Amino acid sequence: MKEITTINANAVYDKSKFNRFHLSLFLWCSFIILFDGYDTTLFGALVPVLMDEWGMTPVETGSIGSYKLIGTIVGAIIFGILADKIGRKKSIIICVVLFSGFTPLSAFANGPEFFTVCQVIAGIGLGGVMPTIVALTSEFAPKKSRNAMVSGIFCFFAIGAILISFVGKYVVASIGWQPLYYLAAIPLLLLPIYAKTLPESLRILAKRGDDAEIRRILQKGVPEEKIPSHVQFEKPQEENQQKSSIGSLMKEKRGLSSMMFWIASLSSFLLMSSMNTWLTKLMIQAGYSLDSSLTFLAFLNGGSVVGIILFGRLIDKYGFKKTLIPLFLAGSISLLFVSVTKITLVAYVLVMIIGAASTGMQSLLLPIVAQYYPTEMRSTGTGIMMAFGRIGGVIAPILIGYLIAQNFAVTTNFQVISIAGFIGALSLVFIQEKYADYREAPVSEPAQEVEEREVVITH
Repeated sequence: MKEITTINANAVYDKSKFNRFHLSLFLWCSFIILFDGYDTTLFGALVPVLMDEWGMTPVETGSIGSYKLIGTIVGAIIFGILADKIGRKKSIIICVVLFSGFTPLSAFANGPEFFTVCQVIAGIGLGGVMPTIVALTSEFAPKKSRNAMVSGIFCFFAIGAILISFVGKYVVASIGWQPLYYLAAIPLLLLPIYAKTLPESLRILAKRGDDAEIRRILQKGVPEEKIPSHVQFEKPQEENQQKSSIGSLMKEKRGLSSMMFWIASLSSFLLMSSMNTWLTKLMIQAGYSLDSSLTFLAFLNGGSVVGIILFGRLIDKYGFKKTLIPLFLAGSISLLFVSVTKITLVAYVLVMIIGAASTGMQSLLLPIVAQYYPTEMRSTGTGIMMAFGRIGGVIAPILIGYLIAQNFAVTTNFQVISIAGFIGALSLVFIQEKYADYREAPVSEPAQEVEEREVVITH
């Protein structure tokens, strides 16, 4: 009779190669993030329309965007920590219910009050879903394609934003703005599919002692690894179970880097929120029509897609510092010139660079931060970074709304926004890669060796 043996499920899974299981994870997470991008950008695309319909001032309009972003801060903190405790799959489903349920309700608003309440609650779900999906994907993506897979998923955030830019032109002109909010209910209808297809964190399952589900996931993710039937899976050590807290991000000499990641995230959110909320209005001030301004919004998010793909590869080759610092600087320089140029094509190119340095930057930071921390801290690490970063997202709509209300020149508004990029570039300089988890990760043993070296369970 064979003795009971234990192995580490994550060590076995680290040997996985891309297959249908990973493709399914990629597609369904991408679909959720697509609607995250759609919902996040929707209000900014409709700012000129809603200002006219409800007679709002720029400051009042900016406040709605900021209140929504306060919701995203709450969501990032709550679900960033909660996902490491109750499970990432369950957290994702709750977040989808919140943002895909309350965004469509916004369409029934007859004024800014009820609209704002719905936006704030939806924001809680939007804030929570992104870091949770980052943590889940970082755990289950094959090692060799982890950065590419996480970055690829977040290309769909920008694709969702591009979708609203093009669809919004025709829908608003023909049947009004409300149907654009109805479309946000689509993810809610697909909840049964998420519940069936998304995997739960192996660490969470091991903590629960759910060996059957771990075995099922390993059979799909690492089909070539044959795990003997008498094998059980190691439970996380008690000390690791207590690591998913804000204070833990400061330990093991990661404190300075954690804070610098937060500042970089804040800078990218300042850029992203300023552009997503006010780009259409600012370009109208610069002399463009509403249709042309929505086209600029499409180029902004198109730039983020190109940036994620291009700079994601450059990060793999040169490292994130040598890649992202110049990107931040390029975004700030582009902001200084975008309202000055009289050549529309040049303006489109500059806006694409700004998109890469804002939304693209945030998407590129996420897999870097997720892998900077150990597995049991990834949701917390990404969640807290995004919660801090979204403070910039709260400040930006009100600040730019105030500047517009004071009738400053459009060039001045863009100059103020550009400061964020310079601060972000400086923060990345001080990040210490030598303390990253990926510098310390040991090589795991093959699962087959378990049969040759058995470990007796003792209690």
